[in-house]
Amino acid sequence: MAQGGGAADRHCQGFRCCYVRRRLNARRPASCQRSTLADFPDARSEHAMNSYSYKDAGVDIDAGNALVEAIKPLAKSTARPGSDAGLGGFGALFDLRAAGFQDPLLVSTTDGVGTKLKVAIEAGKHDTVGIDLVAMCVNDLVVQGAEPLLFLDYFATGKLEVDAGRAIVAGIAEGCRQAGCALVGGETAEMPGMYSDGDYDLAGFSVGAVERTQVLTGDRVKAGDVVLGLASSGVHSNGFSLVRKLVGVAGLGYGSPCPWDAGKTLGEALLTPTRIYVRSTLAAVRAGTVNALAHITGGGLLENIPRVLPNGLGVELDATAWELPNVFRWLMRTGSIAATEMARTFNCGIGMVVVCPADKAEEAASTLSAHGEVVTRLGTVAPIAAGGHRVVINGLEGWK
Repeated sequence: MAQGGGAADRHCQGFRCCYVRRRLNARRPASCQRSTLADFPDARSEHAMNSYSYKDAGVDIDAGNALVEAIKPLAKSTARPGSDAGLGGFGALFDLRAAGFQDPLLVSTTDGVGTKLKVAIEAGKHDTVGIDLVAMCVNDLVVQGAEPLLFLDYFATGKLEVDAGRAIVAGIAEGCRQAGCALVGGETAEMPGMYSDGDYDLAGFSVGAVERTQVLTGDRVKAGDVVLGLASSGVHSNGFSLVRKLVGVAGLGYGSPCPWDAGKTLGEALLTPTRIYVRSTLAAVRAGTVNALAHITGGGLLENIPRVLPNGLGVELDATAWELPNVFRWLMRTGSIAATEMARTFNCGIGMVVVCPADKAEEAASTLSAHGEVVTRLGTVAPIAAGGHRVVINGLEGWK
């Protein structure tokens, strides 16, 4: 299990490190003689009554130790072939051969949760954003056909609250279990003065592997391929700056009753975690039924699908093929948002797009459904003229 590194004064306890960066006199000219304490003026008379500790500077070593103890079993619960998710060490090892790979390529991703964290902070609910953090990384890995192997996180805050920290890491561990990857390391950075009270930020890093002959690059996509959509669980983790703006426009708080989901607060509904598509899509990929995958994140359907299409090809989708979820209808109405703006900002109910050969589309849909996905046939791949739109969505007038 890796722990944070770098040039810093910090306290490190196996899995994580809390630190305040302070690097003085990193390099001195060769001509300089080493100084001794006798060379410095005695300032003790000014501060005779004061003896300072790290805690006086705002870094609580005891809180860091308590968090380490709380998360040890969480990390261990993510062990998998190739990694035992054990604690300690300066770097984490992963055995690709033990994981069953013969001639693999490594795939790496990094991402965050964005301003959805502000919703979590204001709602006082921290147990789901860790799932979001993992999802945003591993869903990008699987687009290349890669199996997520390991995950690392970075949790930064001004003042470490052990209960909130444990809830966050518990969510990260849950996301790792869903994705089948090991939580092999992380860093908790307690940095007084960098964040307002209660604020924190998260970053995630994941590495996966795919056999060299099985990489998905989109080069197999051809005209006539079928485009399938996998339902999202909600807004996921993109567009929350606009979401938060509209919550203010509506005059609501995150403790208010949710306008589209009775029985939940607005905060609870918005914090529904990002769906992790790893196991279902890998099953379809390994069955030979997938030519390309597109994770629908920032940029929505309009900007993410072209990322996996060869030049000269686009997709034509039918917006009447799936129901626009109520959360998006509420956002659209509250902000008087145009349908095309919705389609390039939010996932609009489709969190992953799967491009399949026409003669394997039914098999792919069956495999995906068997793994719990709600699958919709969205449209087809078609040639486009030079300068033409690479994603055409018909029927957007029905999004009201």
